[in-house]
Amino acid sequence: MSQLRIATFNLLHGQPLAADGAPLPYPAEPAAPLGDAIAELDADVLALQEVDRHQERSGLVDQAAVAAKAMGAADWRFAAALHGRPAPLAGWLTDPAMTSLQVYGPAEVDTATGLPSYGTALLTRLPVRHWRARRFAPAPFGLPLRVAGRRGLTPVPDEPRAALAAVLEGRHGPFTVVAAHLSFVPGWNVSQLAAIRRWIADLPRPYLVLGDFNLIGAVPRTVLGGAAALDRTTARDRVREARAARRTRLEQDGGRRRRVREPRPRPQGWYDLARTPTYPSHKPAVQFDHVLAVGVPRTAVGPAAAPRTTVSDHRPLVVEVDL
Repeated sequence: MSQLRIATFNLLHGQPLAADGAPLPYPAEPAAPLGDAIAELDADVLALQEVDRHQERSGLVDQAAVAAKAMGAADWRFAAALHGRPAPLAGWLTDPAMTSLQVYGPAEVDTATGLPSYGTALLTRLPVRHWRARRFAPAPFGLPLRVAGRRGLTPVPDEPRAALAAVLEGRHGPFTVVAAHLSFVPGWNVSQLAAIRRWIADLPRPYLVLGDFNLIGAVPRTVLGGAAALDRTTARDRVREARAARRTRLEQDGGRRRRVREPRPRPQGWYDLARTPTYPSHKPAVQFDHVLAVGVPRTAVGPAAAPRTTVSDHRPLVVEVDL
């Protein structure tokens, strides 16, 4: 098999971390640790979350552009979930003039005066047929969470989220990839994931949905499967196919009706391409980061890994797939 390396990585804005998970200062070249980490992944398709663009805390670096150069991505997009600057204990100080979704790509790399922003990126070495992006509003409340460098729990407000989808040209034809970062608020993240499934219903299968979902275990694949079952377009197609098959049988039988019990096709549901803890990076205990698929034969899936890197409190998740 000629396999592609598919990966997802929550960057924590490229924050360098010590062996025990404590934050370290950025080096003189703030983009260097991130570039090295991305190059080591050697991914053909890469979803990134918690990506900074022109933020002071990460050295005013366009992190999506740095990652694209490090992996040799032929095309990429960065969807800004928000424009603004982080504020300790208050979430974000957002730019009131930038409330709509903004998407950046290779054409904006040389924009030195770009507004500081934060969001999700999708990068690929493969030819791209189509791009799309969407933004999710934050939950109206936050939660107490553990924050790197702080003891105990810190109240954290929710923030806007962004998702990117691309139709890529694989060896066996087109397929759709989604990069997403979902809310940490229970229930809110579930509704976002279900919305993503409906959002890509008109794009070609197979589907790969990558990202930090802030969900564990079987929840993500169950949510995606449930959203697919409720998808109206799919339901209408099935009704049309059933009616067409019934008309064909009637014509073949000379108009005589007969009851025929036909075998139902076995559904091919969503499943995880890799199951391994990814968080926290220094001592992984849970898997918040996922690569989910439907329409991809299990025989097409190769080895998976969650290697340790020198940046972020998440480990990247990498899986090889024949597509």
